[in-house]
Amino acid sequence: MGNRGMEDLIPLINKLQDAFSSIGQSCNLDLPQIAVVGGQSAGKSSVLENFVGRDFLPRGSGIVTRRPLILQLCFNKAEYAEFLHCKGKKFVDFEEVRAEIEAETDRITGSNKGISPIPINLRVYSPHVLNLTLIDLPGMTKVAVGDQPLDIEHQIRDMLLQFITKESCLILAVTPANQDLANSDALKIAKEVDPQGLRTIGVITKLDLMDEGTDAKDILENKLLPLRRGYIGVVNRSQKDIDGKKDIRAALAAERKFFLSHPAYRHMAERMGTPHLQKQLNQQLTNHIRDTLPGLRSKLQSQLLSLEKEVEEYKNFRPDDPTRKTKALLQMVQQFGVDFEKRIEGSGDQVDTAELSGGAKINRIFHERFPFELVKIVFDEKELRREISHAIKNVHGVRTGLFTPDLAFEAIVKKQIIKLKEPCIKCIDLVIQELINTVRQCTCKLGSYPRLREETERIVTTYVREREGKTKDQVMLLIDIELSYINTNHEDFIGFANAQQRNPQNKKRAIPNQVIRKGWLTLNISIMKGGSKEYWFVLTAESLSWYKDEEEKEKKYMLPLDNLKLRDVEKGFMSTKHIFGIFNTESSRNVYKDLRQIELACDTQEDVDSWKASFLRAGVYPEKDQVDTEDTAPSETFSMDPQLERQVETIRNLVDSYIGIVNKSIRDLMPKTIMHLMINSAKDFIHSELLAYLYSSGDQNSLMEESADQAQRRDELLRMYHALKEALHIIGDITTTTVSVPVPPPVNDSWMQEASPTPQRRPAAAAATAPSRPPAVRGPTPGPPLNPSPAFGVPPIPSRPGPPPMNAFGSNSQQDPFSAPPLIPSRPARIPPGVPSRRPPGAPHRPTIIRPAEPSLLD
Repeated sequence: MGNRGMEDLIPLINKLQDAFSSIGQSCNLDLPQIAVVGGQSAGKSSVLENFVGRDFLPRGSGIVTRRPLILQLCFNKAEYAEFLHCKGKKFVDFEEVRAEIEAETDRITGSNKGISPIPINLRVYSPHVLNLTLIDLPGMTKVAVGDQPLDIEHQIRDMLLQFITKESCLILAVTPANQDLANSDALKIAKEVDPQGLRTIGVITKLDLMDEGTDAKDILENKLLPLRRGYIGVVNRSQKDIDGKKDIRAALAAERKFFLSHPAYRHMAERMGTPHLQKQLNQQLTNHIRDTLPGLRSKLQSQLLSLEKEVEEYKNFRPDDPTRKTKALLQMVQQFGVDFEKRIEGSGDQVDTAELSGGAKINRIFHERFPFELVKIVFDEKELRREISHAIKNVHGVRTGLFTPDLAFEAIVKKQIIKLKEPCIKCIDLVIQELINTVRQCTCKLGSYPRLREETERIVTTYVREREGKTKDQVMLLIDIELSYINTNHEDFIGFANAQQRNPQNKKRAIPNQVIRKGWLTLNISIMKGGSKEYWFVLTAESLSWYKDEEEKEKKYMLPLDNLKLRDVEKGFMSTKHIFGIFNTESSRNVYKDLRQIELACDTQEDVDSWKASFLRAGVYPEKDQVDTEDTAPSETFSMDPQLERQVETIRNLVDSYIGIVNKSIRDLMPKTIMHLMINSAKDFIHSELLAYLYSSGDQNSLMEESADQAQRRDELLRMYHALKEALHIIGDITTTTVSVPVPPPVNDSWMQEASPTPQRRPAAAAATAPSRPPAVRGPTPGPPLNPSPAFGVPPIPSRPGPPPMNAFGSNSQQDPFSAPPLIPSRPARIPPGVPSRRPPGAPHRPTIIRPAEPSLLD
């Protein structure tokens, strides 16, 4: 026979667990632990066993429980037990469980009464239990025996406090009836950790072993040494019954018979015994569950509210509805077009703060990367002069020319214009790559329909690739147009007269104070010379300066750009920055202080390329060009006659001027051409033609098939929504179907604080000895009882009209209900109270004189 009350709670807990597991969460009820404390052989293990309804704990005389047993009850369809120290082994026979507990106890403590604070962890799986933790603790003692340490009293006390100090632990303070209650160590230690008495229940055992003619009625009626939750008497099996394998069911029947037949207890038999103790503990579990429900309910309600908006569009969802698919297709295509335009044109919502993308990246390609590619087309001065010299000689042929030939100028200019094709094609490729990335990012929102996403991406990408060919053809056409006619009448062209008078030294720096770039760079210097530090750099057409900060008030250094070159520098082993170097081509000169080269570091490679482009615009070129020209320059370039040299210089200046005009024109027309032929065309295509292409690409039903992930997400969302509603409904049902019993009112338990282990000093409150028969209350009760509880009401004694003599928690309700609890007599009692001794009372109807227990020699 199991614990009937616990079995009634199991379906309720299972409902909650199922409701929470259906939404993928755990129902954290955190049911309280139940611990038994008391002296040795007080019957603690028997009380715990009766609560579980199973016979599995070791029994005997003296100290039997010598290690804490943490018993975890787990609801399960199969019934078996497992020990933490025997992982993987299942015990189905509970006799084997008892034998294993004894063997494990002896393994640590020895067989000679030794104790240990190391707990034994036992887990019992059963369909008849709740998920609870029960703790069987060693009995309190004062004298060491066998292998026990001398400070055994303190060791056991510390062991008990380790468990019962937790607020979630119910304390069963077990005291045998044949011991003086005022000396109960269990009540004393319970009072220390639970001064309000909210989680302490007094349990009186061995009522059947009291001397004939004595009883514990006053204690059980909570008149003597009262507790807030009162006392419950139980009759456990004797050692003889245990040895004789007496069944728990038969023992419970014998206990029931004892209380009904005993003259002192028959009027309160309904409130005594193991079933009532189970009922009280189960009611505590019910109260705990009800206290936990509001927090669980608010948690579920907040989740339900967060799902409401998403679920709204799925509530009337029908996957095969053709109108829904058409509407969804139109909405998706429209949203795709809006997203694409926002990413290109820019918008205030959904701004990416992590990196440049879409229109911003294309803008950077137009105005930083493309000019950088143009500037990288460096005119190698010596090579260019050699080519001009050859052109002039080839134009004159066998004759010696007196004038500078136009044909030589045109030949050199056209050769330089053709070099512009490569950076223009590269610019288009970079824009195409960014456009395709933008399309891919915009189709992410179509992930619910993988076929639609795939088709949209394919159609738009194909169109962009088609426009790529047309754009490249148009750009090539622009360059061919430039090649077709060299306009020497352009207003910005310097002409022959100016070309002959132009100073070659200043041709590259027409505006000396022009600021080309500003920004933060890290100046890498060895630790011995000050270490790396960040400065604000300003690059002009003539110098590179760096300041302490962007206010540009405290200048650290100014470096002239004459004879400077750039070179790439490899990143250091632990460095995350990208580095480039600046050095002076004159080997004898330092760049900065005693450094032949300074290293400048940026966070990204893009920043490095951008700074290099700026240096190129300022006339600082990469090192490799200088090296190549030194290796390849023929000696004849330097042996020109003065007239030829003047002609070369004139054409050189003319070429420089005209290429500047062409560069300016190409830099202006390239972004316009790409925007018109590619980007704006793609936007128009998405808005006006994409839908038609999608309709013609295949069956609309197959196009709008949901992905398995989307269907699963929708199903999970709806299931979660309905499960949350069901869980809230179950919580509401539990709230209405369970009854929460209020905490009993406080009682005068000052006796615990004043009680002393010596029988000579007893509290005055204990002097009020209760009569053996309570006086009858005549007439109707003028008001409600002190603690009304219909669940635990006891019928009145026959032939004695009046209300029940006891309330739910055993407090005295036989006096006037408006009067206070029993008053403490003004005169101290001469005879201390306690559990009745072996001497019977003098007369059956006189107040019982309870004599003190015999003083122990150990006191």
